[in-house]
Amino acid sequence: MGNRRRVAERRKTNPAVIGGTIAVVVAGAGFGVYALYGGGAAADDRTQSTSSSAKEKHVKTGPLSATEVTSSAQTFLTAWQQGKVAAAAAATDDAKSATSQLTGYAKDAHIKGVTLTAGTRTGDKVPFSVRATVSYKGTEKPLTYDSALTVVRDTATGKPRVEWHSAVLHPDLKDGDTLVTGASGTPPIKAVDRDGGELTEDKYPSLGTVLDGLREKYGKTAGGKAGIELRVVRGKSAKASKASDKTLLELSKGTPGTVKTTLNPTLQAAAEAQVAKKARSSVVVLRPSTGEILAAANASHGFNTAFQGSLAPGSTMKVITSSLLIEKDLASADKAHPCPKYFTYGGWKFQNDDKFQIKGGTFKASFARSCNTAFISQAPDLENDDLTKQAQQVFGLGRNNWAIGVPTFDGSVPVQSAAQMAASLIGQGGVRMNPLNMASVSATVESGTFKQPYLVSPSVDDRTLATASRTMSSSTLSQLRELMAYTAAYGTAAEAMSGVTGNVGAKTGSAEVDGQKKPNGWFTAYRGDLAAAGVVQSGGHGGDTAGPIVASLLKVGG
Repeated sequence: MGNRRRVAERRKTNPAVIGGTIAVVVAGAGFGVYALYGGGAAADDRTQSTSSSAKEKHVKTGPLSATEVTSSAQTFLTAWQQGKVAAAAAATDDAKSATSQLTGYAKDAHIKGVTLTAGTRTGDKVPFSVRATVSYKGTEKPLTYDSALTVVRDTATGKPRVEWHSAVLHPDLKDGDTLVTGASGTPPIKAVDRDGGELTEDKYPSLGTVLDGLREKYGKTAGGKAGIELRVVRGKSAKASKASDKTLLELSKGTPGTVKTTLNPTLQAAAEAQVAKKARSSVVVLRPSTGEILAAANASHGFNTAFQGSLAPGSTMKVITSSLLIEKDLASADKAHPCPKYFTYGGWKFQNDDKFQIKGGTFKASFARSCNTAFISQAPDLENDDLTKQAQQVFGLGRNNWAIGVPTFDGSVPVQSAAQMAASLIGQGGVRMNPLNMASVSATVESGTFKQPYLVSPSVDDRTLATASRTMSSSTLSQLRELMAYTAAYGTAAEAMSGVTGNVGAKTGSAEVDGQKKPNGWFTAYRGDLAAAGVVQSGGHGGDTAGPIVASLLKVGG
């Protein structure tokens, strides 16, 4: 009798649990249906076991099927299009963030009438197009753009989910950014070149981020009036990296104020044409006598590598290192200097490209051929902070105090020890630069003193430009110019600099990057009152890649 009672109790328990599941299906307006049939595990488990072994048995693993990817993408896109924020968020792997941003998409960005069209799946990625309307206080404008999403498998449940990132909403969004429509916080500007010609992104594609930065810096003081726009408002992490807000759609035009820059239209056009020929390239041209930025261009337009890049400069750093060694009487242009195949320091064994050596050569020969061991071999006679001081005190680098008119990264030469300090001498280790920094290095050599580069004259807003605390001695400067001139004529820079006449100097560089098959190619040079530097990421040797870009601009003049 007791056994029959227990059997009966078990029979009563099952319908109650199933009834509860059915109740969830009804209340969830479709979500329960997905949980019941999409998951499948609860419906098939007649014992309703809650043991960990039973749960693990039903968690699906392995690659996603094409059906899982397309079905998950369609579930998300359909819910988003229908304005069902909770449903769309539930189809992602971060429902909380997705809910917040999808809600803001309608309420803060004032985007309505959304139509989403999925494209052809590629693996776990599904592209889609967006057609919508931005509507704000009686003003409307159509909005169209393309985005993409990626489907991943939830490790806990095994179910496919849309991997949530802000870029799913709009490709210009980074995580933490938001979309906002309203009266622009900053009035528009009309940026012009040194001759008064208007600078636009259509005419100069590289200047998109520069124009954004100019507006953020000078919009409120240039005399313009704000309009209505849809814009990206950068999050805290982006602000920390000095990324500017971005206008995506202008619903009504404001009245722009005018901001004059130092850009030379001929050089800027030439720079744009040069980087367009070489993927992942960036270049900057300066006037050494003043510090004026005459051109800046990037092959990739989403990030301003020319001003904000943070890359190991490779052997172009040897310009700074050479000035240090000459000052400390550790090297002299025409004196004998060691260039062995190998040199070990701090537990690292350093070598030259192709393991070459120069027997009985001068320091000038080592500089021109870019002998690594000629510089590494001097590490035992240097203090850990010598290179850092030289970069800061003579070349104005690494203090994060440049004020050019838009956001910049001002170089970094951290104090390091042992092998890392030695690697810094040849532009590896922790040293980081960009074309703006390295163009300034050549400009300092050409003019004899550091003059902070600038894009907008300091007289516009009475800002204070950065200065260096000391200059090189006349002897050091003379030898440094001799090294760069010899390299331009007979060294690794000779081929690129062929045909560049007058008072010239140059230095090549190749910077190794972990996980990258080819090094980043660097080149910095000057000709008269022009100095330039460029980098081609994953390009290989600087003389072959960045060299022709820089040399062509020096020939243009300005």
